Amino acid sequence: MTPGSDSPSIPVSEAAAAAWLAVRLFAIDPAALGGIVVRAAAGPVRDRWLADLRAALPAGTPWRAVPVHVDEERLLGGIDLAATLQGGRPVAQRGVLAESDGGVVLLAMAERAARATVAHLAAALDQGEVVCARDGIALREPARFGVLALDESAEDDAPVSDVLLDRCAFHVDLRAVAWRELEHLRDEPARVGIAAARALYPRVIAEAPVVEALCAAAQALGVMSVRACLFALRAARLAAASAGRTTVSDEDATLAARLVLGPRATRLPAPPEQSEDQAAESEAADRSENDSEESADAARDATADAEDAADPPGPTEPAAEALDDRVLAAAAAAIPAGLLARLTALDARGMTRLASGRAGALQKSRNRGRPAGVRRERPRGGARLDVIATLRAAVPWQKLRGRESSAPTAGEGASPLRIRAEDFHVGRFKQRGRTTTVFAVDASGSSALHRLAEAKGAVELLLAECYVRRDSVAVIGFRGRDAELLLPPTRSLVRAKRSLAELPGGGGTPLAAGLDAARELAVALRRRGETPVVVVLSDGRANVARDGSPGRPRAEAEARGAARTIREEGVVALFIDTSAQPHPLARELATEMGARYLPLPHAEAASLSAAVRSAALPGERRR
Repeated sequence: MTPGSDSPSIPVSEAAAAAWLAVRLFAIDPAALGGIVVRAAAGPVRDRWLADLRAALPAGTPWRAVPVHVDEERLLGGIDLAATLQGGRPVAQRGVLAESDGGVVLLAMAERAARATVAHLAAALDQGEVVCARDGIALREPARFGVLALDESAEDDAPVSDVLLDRCAFHVDLRAVAWRELEHLRDEPARVGIAAARALYPRVIAEAPVVEALCAAAQALGVMSVRACLFALRAARLAAASAGRTTVSDEDATLAARLVLGPRATRLPAPPEQSEDQAAESEAADRSENDSEESADAARDATADAEDAADPPGPTEPAAEALDDRVLAAAAAAIPAGLLARLTALDARGMTRLASGRAGALQKSRNRGRPAGVRRERPRGGARLDVIATLRAAVPWQKLRGRESSAPTAGEGASPLRIRAEDFHVGRFKQRGRTTTVFAVDASGSSALHRLAEAKGAVELLLAECYVRRDSVAVIGFRGRDAELLLPPTRSLVRAKRSLAELPGGGGTPLAAGLDAARELAVALRRRGETPVVVVLSDGRANVARDGSPGRPRAEAEARGAARTIREEGVVALFIDTSAQPHPLARELATEMGARYLPLPHAEAASLSAAVRSAALPGERRR
């Protein structure tokens, strides 16, 4: 399919054709379709597609770019501080959403947009207006626009918010589209044609069979959002208006299903069920292949009699059934390759996306980190005064305070700015705490016999990865009668490797002492504002009590108690069973700790390191 092109020498993919059709329909009425989610990295293909879309819009259409970390005042509107201070009265200013009325809002890096930004966009898309009441002003501005959400996420990154995806009619994927395909499809869209389609669109009607076919296709594909059906209907009407028709045709319905419903599919459509007449025909055909000619003729006669006896369908029923099939087939053909497999994989691992690095927990700060808004508070304890927010809070009250004050004016025709204690605002900040991984290594005789060498190799690999991420590491070894802090929290890779190399093996297993030492260190690190992660490498066979006395029953009971204490402290933990065979005691201890349990009886150092890295992340996020 090559709309607007008469040179069929260059093959055009379905993705490129769908991207171009999305441009033509979206340019007619962006607000009717909500928006387009564009999956593509920054590059010439995306730039060309955006340029073509902007060229297709009528002249003078607003086009506003919204930064990913835009504040609420710039987004919704608020007080114009400069004009207010100059005029001595509150002066309101419009936000980006109100300025985009009748046009397009470009949201770069939509996958990183803050929840507040997505919520304000969704509210404006639903209501068609922006309501702002703050700083002594009240605004209600029309805001009918379409959103262009640029999704630059990789496979392991967080996706675009479902709230935004649901409100955008088209999901366009440009990652597999080549530059030559867009050049081949480009037909220099005429603004006159777009204007004519805009004028015709309100008069376009869709008959009941079209609506029923779109809803049936959505249900068959597992698309449960009502907005998707509405967007599909609007896309069909826009396609009819683009072709100069006032009634939606079957081709318009199939086009809308392919563009709107296909990318939203969550399941494959069920195979069509055969009717009784079709089943009789199929059975008769099977018998005709094996039976004689006379038997086949008799079967066909019986089938013909059954068809004659059946009630004749209504005049519109066959057409409606054919339209349903065509719409569903078009939508099913537009399902992206591998989409259902990715949905299954995401569901299998609990919608958890693992990243390559590990970041500490978010912590509040008064003067360091990323800005996270302001709050009404006096600047004490090292907090930073937000001058702009303080002025905004004071400006609406200047006229009233001027009447209450008997102080002389600072100059002729002007009054000083009166700021009170309740106007003070301080900035809030968030920063990531440093992650410290505490390795508690079992160096007893049983562990040394089985896996101590491999455990040391895995820990060395993990230490190297922590060094790359600039995380801190600590190593605790337990053997004989007690546990020992071999390496205090450090970023020195050389010291960490040296401490592991000097760790001897042999003796009893004071598991309770090792768990106690790991818990105490983790709690101390948390008090310092760091995020601790405890990784225990042991076979779980405790045989030395806390006081150093031998005895398996008492040692196991104390180990279970120490494990419960770690869970009660809320420390993120990981228990790796390094025994030759998965041991029930190790699994029991992991359960008591509230830790992830990893039995790795046949793992090498590299696989052990990868398992620890991938398993630690979900635990941190649960916390």
